Amino acid sequence: MFDVGLGEALLLVVLALVIFGPDQLPKVASQAGRALRQLRTMANSAKEDLRDGLGPEFADFDVADLSPRRFVRKHLLDDLDDFDQESAMAEEPLLPFGERPPYDPEAT
Repeated sequence: MFDVGLGEALLLVVLALVIFGPDQLPKVASQAGRALRQLRTMANSAKEDLRDGLGPEFADFDVADLSPRRFVRKHLLDDLDDFDQESAMAEEPLLPFGERPPYDPEAT
């Protein structure tokens, strides 16, 4: 989700230490963890409510499929991958270096 390297994480820790101070930092970290846990619980309950509301017809429905990136990848790009594999199998092998491929007037 987040691409945070070791150096960036260390910088964030130092900034948090400077901003909140060494005595307040554990308290702030505890509150942030509690808030994150509550957000995850709310998101999971919303997913379950959505699945329950859709009924048994959509038992295999994945909420992540609503993401536009995943939708395009699943419904459009998978078809292209299948097409590429089929067309690659149907093509003739490459010619040795120096030979010209056959000319197809309909393709140009």
